[in-house]
Amino acid sequence: MKTRLGRARPTLALSLAVALLAGCGLTEDDGAGDGEAITVGMSDEVLSVDPASGYDPGSWLVFNNVFQSLLSFPPGGTEPQPEAAEECGFTDRASQRYTCTLRDGLTFSNGNALTSKDVKFSFDRTLRIDDPDGPAVMLSTIDRVETPDDRTVTFHLNEPDATFPQKIASGAGSLVDHREYPSDRLRTDGQAVGSGVYTLAGYGEDEVVFEVNDDYHGPAEAKNSGVTMRLFHGDQEALGEAVRGGDVDVAYRGLASGDIAGLETEDRSGTGDLKVVDGTSAEAQYLVFHLDDPVTGDPAVRRAIAQLVDREALVRDVYQRTAEPLYSVVPAGITGHNTAFFDRYGATGDPEAAARTLREAGVTEPVELTLWATPVRFGPDTVAAFEYLADQLNDSGLFEATVESVPAEEFAEGVADGEYGAFVRGWVPDFPDPENFTDPFFGADNVLANGYTSERITGELLPATRQEAARADSVPAFEEVQDIVADEVPLIPLWQGRQYAVADERINGLQWTLDPSTVFRFWELELSEA
Repeated sequence: MKTRLGRARPTLALSLAVALLAGCGLTEDDGAGDGEAITVGMSDEVLSVDPASGYDPGSWLVFNNVFQSLLSFPPGGTEPQPEAAEECGFTDRASQRYTCTLRDGLTFSNGNALTSKDVKFSFDRTLRIDDPDGPAVMLSTIDRVETPDDRTVTFHLNEPDATFPQKIASGAGSLVDHREYPSDRLRTDGQAVGSGVYTLAGYGEDEVVFEVNDDYHGPAEAKNSGVTMRLFHGDQEALGEAVRGGDVDVAYRGLASGDIAGLETEDRSGTGDLKVVDGTSAEAQYLVFHLDDPVTGDPAVRRAIAQLVDREALVRDVYQRTAEPLYSVVPAGITGHNTAFFDRYGATGDPEAAARTLREAGVTEPVELTLWATPVRFGPDTVAAFEYLADQLNDSGLFEATVESVPAEEFAEGVADGEYGAFVRGWVPDFPDPENFTDPFFGADNVLANGYTSERITGELLPATRQEAARADSVPAFEEVQDIVADEVPLIPLWQGRQYAVADERINGLQWTLDPSTVFRFWELELSEA
């Protein structure tokens, strides 16, 4: 997904085969939980509880727990497995027809039956509303949806799309009750009706309350009796104090890197009362350039910056080694990742090479450059990281760089209006495939809004990858995409994160919630007896 800029929060209120995906062998459960309730704290906002709109980590956390999708990612896995569906699969050789059969007896939390009509309604609705802060962009390969009977739904695609199962396993595939949601506009009452493991019992300014859905039918099993999610609105210090003081059982997303590092040291030494659980993540942060800007529109300036960035120092000094250096647009651990920026520009910064690059382009005076950032929205240490980058550029004597930090809404408007020549962008993937780090970034309507297009990438390479059901076969094309990006430098990858949660020692199950799918599974959390 995605860390994406969204609207202001509402007020209170994959094989190509005829053979189909079979069930993954998980025990089906009615969702009832009999463990203790758990409180989770995070600094992210929840921008929407309507799946046609929310396209941010906080909103998708709600979707993944309140709504079902046809498929879902199992704990620790990156291959979608049946969820609301009993089976799914491509039913033609060209990856353009995908059919799912629903489980028998599915119901929404209000007691209404969930049928193929609701599936079609959910996808048609998201595409029809096409909210700029929603996931409709992920569903662009859907041409039409057919429902021959109550339990069968067939997606006809307008082009081959081998990643379609992963897309509908994400929050973009959330299923809603056609009797509860308007077909052509967003729901604005702060309520939600789904068929997931939990119901949305309350959505307020400072907390979101989840209760176990007794009518859930699927592979998950709730190990608690409910979850209250407290929202700290970017206040890292308050979140840290809350988990230390026992006001929340789990702190997820938003602790400062220094806090995590310190708590991790205490945990390992046995001197603390909290445990730090980390997991793999493909969350990434980039320095993005607008190609129509009078400064960053110069390829030599962008390449010189790439030659000066020292990621090793950045993750050591700012992120306290809670992140990893990233040398390509596709993160490590994702199919096709290479180290294109490392191979081309090196690891630790080369002022002499940067000076040659600028001199050969006729640039002889220090380049004045503003780096634009916003606090919290793309990670709690974003502004500090950009100030550190500015220092790296200035220490070379080749740049006079400054940092401007503005509130998230102002930042979003500035990016959309093309006002910033160099700015931060964070990205939490919608699904763990290299397409999700390439297709949204390049082309005429890319989410970076930076004026960059590449006909070779969008017209040839990416369409070719969508025809490769065996994703390993797409590696050469994705490697070329990454090499082109390193050469043309529309952005510079900075770091790849790890997922961290800090929790009371009695909390179990966090290891099943922190994986590359980025699905935080409330149902896996359990509070054991002291």
